[in-house]
This record gives sequence, structure tokens and C-alpha cells, in this order.
Amino acid sequence: MNDKSHQPGRLQKAPESFLDASFVSEVNKHGFDEKRREILRSSFAAAATAVAATTAGSSLASEGFVGDPDILNLPPWSTSLGLPVAHRGYGMPAKFEMNLMRRESPGPASVRQASVAFTPLQGLFGIITPSGLHFERHHQGWVEIDPSKHRLMINGLVKNPKVYTMDDLMRLPSVSRIHFIECGANTAMEWGNVAVPTVQYTHGMLSCSEYTGVLLSTLLEDCGIDMKKAKYLLVEGADGSGQSRTISLDRALDDCMVAYGMNGEMIRPENGYPLRFVAPGIQGVSWVKWLRRIEVGDMRWSHKDETTGYADVMPDGTMRQYTSIHEAKSVITSPSGGQMLLDKGFYNVTGLAWSGRGKIKRVDVSTDGGINWRTARLETPILSKALTRFNIDWVWDGSPAILQSRAIDDTGFVQPTYGQLRAVRGSRSVYHNNAIQSWKVAENGEVSNVQIL
Repeated sequence: MNDKSHQPGRLQKAPESFLDASFVSEVNKHGFDEKRREILRSSFAAAATAVAATTAGSSLASEGFVGDPDILNLPPWSTSLGLPVAHRGYGMPAKFEMNLMRRESPGPASVRQASVAFTPLQGLFGIITPSGLHFERHHQGWVEIDPSKHRLMINGLVKNPKVYTMDDLMRLPSVSRIHFIECGANTAMEWGNVAVPTVQYTHGMLSCSEYTGVLLSTLLEDCGIDMKKAKYLLVEGADGSGQSRTISLDRALDDCMVAYGMNGEMIRPENGYPLRFVAPGIQGVSWVKWLRRIEVGDMRWSHKDETTGYADVMPDGTMRQYTSIHEAKSVITSPSGGQMLLDKGFYNVTGLAWSGRGKIKRVDVSTDGGINWRTARLETPILSKALTRFNIDWVWDGSPAILQSRAIDDTGFVQPTYGQLRAVRGSRSVYHNNAIQSWKVAENGEVSNVQIL
């Protein structure tokens, strides 16, 4: 974990002093336009030439080389046969990327079956989380189920209760949708002003995948749901904890689905193989894994994880139940805690934004702790209830800085500061922390977690 020979997401050194102070000041004040971009491109080219000339004139001159030997000399892999196609039956990352992995919760090892493995957000690109890096959260450990023996029952307020095999489900009309899933307890430790070191631990109970399966509305129609009486669903899993959640019917009929596919293949066992419930925009505990039963009813069930857990402690001490939708939230993933800026100069500040109510409309970024804000670029695709990647140009002048991002969704909701959130929610909660995250950049380039009210 502390190996410095290779750190995915670690920021690379920029050529020193290739931009003059007036240009840096202009960019920090106004951002980039085409004129400034052209100046930057020219500066990069000049700096690269100077670096190459310096290298050639010192360590390489005695050997007669001009330039970088790693490009002038053919390496062994360019002069020999590679490995055969069948060397690895299932593709794996390059060995140089093997330390980009899920990290377990630093909590007590005695409860590992109910622990967490966090997604390494700092090392990912785009919006899709690789299946092997998708975060894990279990209530009694994960199970591997024989799909030929797995069944899904739909009962309750329906005319025709049914039991579906996996073959039955996979013959029905299917859809593929990209959605984020976030645990309700993501960023929980920040409620208590505990500054865990990296974005993997602050926000790593978050992933985004393409799910394939059958719309829940298709199954409810097939069973003849009683639309006059039905108001809620109970969604139940097949694991030892008997995980179950209440889902309101309007949400269920909107875009919920039962999914067997994730990122183009069958769902992984730790993510619910062979079948899981997908509830876009709703906290992850409602995405019941190893889905075995859906009961249609006329009232909430108030099961164990709806009363003893996943309830919000309000400022007056009361417990707010059935909070489910994730409000707009964002986080800068690079530069972020645990990383280091190796020199002054240009950096691409990048991060993720999401909202359980729809699409991200705008993301603002501040480099001075929220005093001034600039609008970031939203990279396509921009999808409803999915992660959205944002980028913004920044030239670091070596001074201390505090990086923040602020998301606004298409309902007009604006991501709050910690002061704004605590004024409404208090400071004793665990769930649904969507406050603005701050990363402090020190003069030596070290990036750490700080909390700005």
C-alpha cells in the first residue's frame, strides 16, 4: 500500500518554470480559452525539448545517444514473441497495475462478513467501475449460488403469483442501463470530523456499472399487480442475513429492474450472482443481492434494516426512517488525499458527480476553499442516476490550496457545505452525507483531507 515505485493515480512531475507568472495569473483568474491553450501547447513543446536536450547532454552524451534511450532502443518485448492467446483464460490487469485494488475497511477484523471493500476511485477513468473493483458491502458475507437452483418469487397483491427460474427471466425482454450505486453510509466517518486519508476511504462505497436484466414493471405486469391496493414492495435476498427492504411502488415502476448482467457479463458473486435488485438513485442497501422474493403490499414492512439501521439521527434525537434517495454529490478524485503534486505547473483536476434524482447539470470547482468557483467541463455521456465525470484545468503556483467540487443536478439542488448540512441534519448521523469534500494541497505538494465548514 505504501509502495512508491508505482502508484496509480499518482500525479506526474510537470516541467519546471515553463510558464511565466502573468500567464499563470491570467489562467487562474479567467480559465483557458483557445489563445491561452495555444500558449500552453507551445510552452509544453519548448519545455519537452529543453528536458530532452538536458538529458542528452549529460547522462547520454558519453554513450553517443541523442534523446531518450527507452524510445531509441528496442526493448525485449519488441524483438521476441509474446504470450499465446490461451495464457490467461480470463483477462487480468497488467502486473504493474496490481496495487490498484479494493481496500477493506480498517474496522475490526472480527466482523469481516459485514465489512466493506472500497473502490479505488483515485485510479479510475471515465464513469464505469470495472467489475473487479466494484465496492463490496455485505451483511453476512457473500455467497455463490447455483443459478439452476435459484428462484424468484413474486407474490402478495397480484392476481397470478409466480416463481421464475433464471432461464425464465433471461427469456423475457431485457434492457441495459448505466447507473451508480452508493451505500447510504458512504462518507460516514466524515460526519464525526474523522479525516480518513484518501478518496478511496472517504467515498469508495460508490460504483457505476451497466446493468442488464428485466424491468420490474414487466414482471409486475406479468403477475397482474393490483394497482388499486398496491403501494409498496418488499424485496428480499437469499443470503443468511435475510436482507430485505421496502420500496415504494412509484419508484419501482419508474426504473427499477432485476438484473443478471453487469458490465457485459453475469453479475459477480460478491455483487449478487445470479440475480440482484437494481434501484437507481436509491441507497445501496435497497439493491438487494441474491434476489429471491418480491412481495407486493399496501404498507411498509419496517424490517430490521429499516428500523435498527439505515435511519438518520436528526438534531433533536429523533430517527428519520426510509430516507432512500441520494441527493446531489460530487468529489474530486485527482488530486486527492494521499497523492502529491510533484512540481508547480499545469494539472487536470478531475472527479465524479452524481444525483439520485436525475442528471448532473453543472459542477463548480474551487481551489481556494470555496471563496471563488469556476465551472468544470462535464464529459459525456451525462446520464440520469449515473456517475458524471468532470474535468477542469488548473495551474498550481506552489502556494497552499484547498480543492473542492460542488454539484448541481437538474432539479436545481445544490450540494451543501458541511455547515449547511449540519444545520439541518446535526452531527450525530451516519448516513447520507453529501457535503462538499475538501482536499488541502500543501506547499510541498502533499494532498490531505481537511474539513471546511
